[in-house]
Amino acid sequence: MKLRTRRGAIRLRLTQGEVATLAAEGRVTETIVIGPGTEDVLRYALVASEAATTTGARMEGRDVVVFVPATRAKAWATSDEVGLEGTQVVGAATLAILIEKDFACLAPRAAEEDVDTFPNPKAPRA
Repeated sequence: MKLRTRRGAIRLRLTQGEVATLAAEGRVTETIVIGPGTEDVLRYALVASEAATTTGARMEGRDVVVFVPATRAKAWATSDEVGLEGTQVVGAATLAILIEKDFACLAPRAAEEDVDTFPNPKAPRA
């Protein structure tokens, strides 16, 4: 699962396997080791929540957790729909949230992996 943050926005991109895991288990988690200590990690998760009525995000300890209503996550995971969007008011600001299926790149790029990505609908047909 890829995480991108920028100026009040969180964007998650999931592979086919991760979308399947979300549908089956209700949660996808990613951990990035940053340093030698047990606390030196960045963790983030996408959760299909039975309690949620909207898409949002929260901090759980030091972890970033994005949540989406479970019925909405299941419908998205089993359809051709590309993304889920949500917004969350945070004080005087608004956090934009985008959850997308990760498509294969149209042109190969260094250090990019297209393993388990969704077929790109804009790719030339064979």
